[in-house]
Amino acid sequence: MAQAMAATEGRNLGGRLGWAGFAIGFGLGGFFDGILLHQVLQWHHLLSGLEQARQDLRVLVMTDGLFHLLMYIVTAIGLWLLWRSRQAFAEPGADRLLLAMALLGFGTWHIIDAVLSHWLLGIHRIRMDVDNPLFWDLLWLAIFGIVPFVAGLLLRRRPTGGRRLMSSPLALVLAVVVAAPLAALPAPGLDSVMVMFRPGVTPGEALTAIQQSGARLLWSDPNNQLWAVDLSQGGNTTALYQNGALLVSNSILPLGCLDWFRV
Repeated sequence: MAQAMAATEGRNLGGRLGWAGFAIGFGLGGFFDGILLHQVLQWHHLLSGLEQARQDLRVLVMTDGLFHLLMYIVTAIGLWLLWRSRQAFAEPGADRLLLAMALLGFGTWHIIDAVLSHWLLGIHRIRMDVDNPLFWDLLWLAIFGIVPFVAGLLLRRRPTGGRRLMSSPLALVLAVVVAAPLAALPAPGLDSVMVMFRPGVTPGEALTAIQQSGARLLWSDPNNQLWAVDLSQGGNTTALYQNGALLVSNSILPLGCLDWFRV
């Protein structure tokens, strides 16, 4: 009898832990979508597909805020379930279950968003400013919807015995590796870039490097460490690197994401 009660309690804890992971993953999927696409890349807002909403920026910002509020609630529920199931942390496979369900939740959000928001309701698309929005819808769905969902299914079906899962940092690294190239792609038609030179490069050397690259100086910060240049006349970023540049924001490097910020 005691063993049966313990098994039942273990299933209840496992169930709460699984739903905790799913809710947290679902909420993080919504935050990832809202923060990256709505605010950083500014590819769309929640209601960008509705003509009346597009005419009032306050409506777009308000609905984005309400969307994030909903994601806060979903994530808070997941954290509450995670706290309720804290006794299951010591069980074999608990970490694998939590990660698997989080991946399922993350993927589920993007699948629902694609089917419901993009295609059935049409309230927005991944990119509103391109000739073929379906391509971006399918690309985003595949990378951030189907891939994590299938990964979660495969991880969920693995045996729970054996050593504890140690691949969570690896999964985070893989997610960054997948997302970084998309954020680092140069924005279409953008000729102005940011250049950061290595320590020790004098302002005169930086100006010489900019001239030799064929770029045109736009401005520099007061410390002469960050320079804005125009490459529209055939400037060559390779020459900037050869003359002391550490980062140029239109290359596949950490500052490449700066190309997408709209000031």
